[in-house]
Amino acid sequence: MAAYQQVVSRADDVADTVLRRSKHYLPHVARLFLIATFLEDGLRMWFQWDEQREYFDSTWSCGSVLATLFVLANMFCQIVGCFMVLLRKQVRVAVGMLFTIIVMQSIAYTVLWDAKFFLRNIALCGGLLLLLAEISGEVKTMFAGVPTGDTNKKQSYMQLVGRVLVVFMFMTLFSFEFSPLRLVELAVGTVLMLAMAIGFKTKLAALVLVVWLATLNLLLNCFWMVPSQHYMREFMKYDFFQTLSVIGGLLLVVALGPGGVSLDAHRKKW
Repeated sequence: MAAYQQVVSRADDVADTVLRRSKHYLPHVARLFLIATFLEDGLRMWFQWDEQREYFDSTWSCGSVLATLFVLANMFCQIVGCFMVLLRKQVRVAVGMLFTIIVMQSIAYTVLWDAKFFLRNIALCGGLLLLLAEISGEVKTMFAGVPTGDTNKKQSYMQLVGRVLVVFMFMTLFSFEFSPLRLVELAVGTVLMLAMAIGFKTKLAALVLVVWLATLNLLLNCFWMVPSQHYMREFMKYDFFQTLSVIGGLLLVVALGPGGVSLDAHRKKW
């Protein structure tokens, strides 16, 4: 038990050191990663304009006009929404636009009932909620000295729901094979996800998950190694940027902390 506490304590020290050295640019990196999948998809709408229009027209038999409007709305909302987030302008409106895109695409691409895509979209929604929590924290800072109980409570609950939803990404990575390595991966992953969900050693758990997810992303979704004409390239590219966005959500958890509704917050009171 003492050895375990010593290891965790050292890991906490390393995490604190990383945070101190990166606190000025970590939120910017987190936001950039978080909007990566939306920006990539918005640009894809531009470069694959004809293919996307034909796909929606043939899938939904909606006619070329409606298909064009749908592609245009996807491109506009994603690219403009991403730049609004990066520039910190009307972030609530931007988050609303990006959330609408998630819902629209889940229906339009008929992946609403696909468990893997559904869980990943849920994780993306968690990242967007963390963006809203960050904005709530900035509003609180602007009005220092003014009672902000409701704002604090709202931000804490957004952080709670956001970090729980981000965890859903990892449920798509588990394969229930009965091998020693898979069982260890399942056990460690489950512990880290629970730690994130309940807000226990939250920043440390989030950092470990960032390293784990980034490593898997580079190994499994290296689309740049696949020839451009190969059909798997687009699937791997999609997975890469979606995973990168979830990493951005985890980095926001690291930057913002667990919030008031967490074991970490209650431990401070004790």
